Amino acid sequence: MELDHLEFEVDKMTGHGDAQTLARAIVAVDPDAKVDVDVDARTVKVDSWMMADEFLIAFEEAGYQAKISKG
Repeated sequence: MELDHLEFEVDKMTGHGDAQTLARAIVAVDPDAKVDVDVDARTVKVDSWMMADEFLIAFEEAGYQAKISKG
């Protein structure tokens, strides 16, 4: 079984603090996830076994609106 390569577009991401908050939200869902946050592009890439919907919930709980752009 392979990891899913997921990508999310996140509104209102403006700086390093947002990137840290989003990365923590992802790791709370899947501690083994590989995370790449690009603040300038407002994208979050995740390699994980988990379903994309679980990360969308985590983003929302952290105060961010996100949508799946790949995965």
